[in-house]
Amino acid sequence: MATKTIVQPMLNAIPDELISRFDPVYIEYYNKYNVGRLHTHQVPIEQYRADPSNYTIQYGRADGGEVFRVSEQKCPVKDGEINVRIFDPGAADENGALRPAYVNYHGGGWTFGSLAMDDPYCRRVCREVGAVCFDIEYRLAPEYPFPTPIEDSWAALQWVFEHKAKEFQVDPKRIAVGGVSAGGHLSAVMAHLARDAGLPLAFQMLAVPGVDLNTVTTTGEILPHNPWMSYRELEYTAALPVSRITFVLNQFLGNPRQKGVENDWRASPIKAPNFKNLAPTLMITAELCPLRDEGAAYVEKLKEGGNQVEHIMYKGAAHPFMQYDAIIDAGRQYNIDTIRALKAALITV
Repeated sequence: MATKTIVQPMLNAIPDELISRFDPVYIEYYNKYNVGRLHTHQVPIEQYRADPSNYTIQYGRADGGEVFRVSEQKCPVKDGEINVRIFDPGAADENGALRPAYVNYHGGGWTFGSLAMDDPYCRRVCREVGAVCFDIEYRLAPEYPFPTPIEDSWAALQWVFEHKAKEFQVDPKRIAVGGVSAGGHLSAVMAHLARDAGLPLAFQMLAVPGVDLNTVTTTGEILPHNPWMSYRELEYTAALPVSRITFVLNQFLGNPRQKGVENDWRASPIKAPNFKNLAPTLMITAELCPLRDEGAAYVEKLKEGGNQVEHIMYKGAAHPFMQYDAIIDAGRQYNIDTIRALKAALITV
């Protein structure tokens, strides 16, 4: 009896129908380092926490360079404190000249990530923009689920405005927020909270953010009312397949979901009741990321609210392409585009 051969794709391989749409350099590195390996969402969170380095795949990140000083401080938050890494571009000006600031929230699905994730980018902003950078290590789910990461992020932003601006000679009218993925989501929420609190936020940089978290079931099915075709088009894409979205949402929002979270705008800022008078925005989306369409829809909400907004969609790019700025053109261009936008928003002529 002849043996039947069944060809199965390797673990985390990119589907054949999508390969031609990706940057070939990205494919080369992804196939070398990612395919055939368990990713962080494919092991129990307790197993990941015990040895993150065993599941964290790192390559392709450009060095951010040296800055005048890097320090860490503790920021008080509800029921505790969090670490904030501060990147200082230079010695205090004897004449008291004020400087801009950039408050960064790292990505990782509110579940993964640390201050190491965006250290190179914060160094780059510090050097090239001349901004004091505050990188926020908010507490992570599932140990600290929704809304704790948001509350920590908000406490840190208030701390910068109310206490650190004076200490670091920061102009409170030239403070920006930004982040990638979950960090973009947190930044979007911060912009609404800052507006409501009367804090003069100068700019928000939202890179491949999730702004609608009511998109998949706890078991991984795309919800029938999910309006974003990019989820169905890219269900099995690289870096952020729907299975990974499901995993991090289960950690952040609960499995089963917390009561009422589907209607809470802090979870899904696209549902915020007021889009007027928000900080000028740079929205970054990626062609091959399931979050692409909701990001574009958020841009339209910002425009309808009368806000200044720029949207750049990077073709051939996956989520989060900016972490590969040493090897792919889109990553290098991201640095150019975001530094340009931050300079325009924060540097007075």
